[in-house]
Amino acid sequence: MSGCGCEIEIKNREQSRTLIILLTINGVMFVAEMVAGIIGDSTALIADSLDMLADATIYAIGLYAVGRSLLVKANAAHISGIFQVLLGLGVLLDIIRRFIVGSEPESMVMMVVGAVALIANSICLALIYKHRQGEVHMRASWIFSKNDVIANLGVICSGALVAWFNSPWPDLLIGLLITILVVRGGIHIIKDANSEKEAQAQG
Repeated sequence: MSGCGCEIEIKNREQSRTLIILLTINGVMFVAEMVAGIIGDSTALIADSLDMLADATIYAIGLYAVGRSLLVKANAAHISGIFQVLLGLGVLLDIIRRFIVGSEPESMVMMVVGAVALIANSICLALIYKHRQGEVHMRASWIFSKNDVIANLGVICSGALVAWFNSPWPDLLIGLLITILVVRGGIHIIKDANSEKEAQAQG
């Protein structure tokens, strides 16, 4: 029975099931945070919502890669990393715009929605934990989920600081930090994917 491929099939099913759940959670939270970010005029929430969109796309690409060759999985991770970096740069442009024209973030909206997102991403992190040392497309999913939790904590802290100082600056600064986190995560995945592809070429 060892040569029947049953273990590989089970692993692929587990990966697919995990990625589908992660994709669903992040898709729903992208819409919720984007709406809340627009209503609450919060850079941090909008940055976090776009991070959710990037992650949902990454999980979809990872889902496509399940059961395929290591090279396909590495290419999928590489595309995911590029998409993450591009979205991060897009958020950076919005932050620059808000620095110039100003904003009035709603602290309570930020904290409540940030807390909901934190719960959602904590669930994602728990689901992906067992795959954190797995194949490259699953390692990418782990890194993005971990960064999401950090970003959510940043949004909550930002909301508290906005209320404390009665100033939009904490929202802008936390939004900038989340953007940097997103871009760094994307670059890390690109490097990891490139290393995987080089190893496959040499093998």
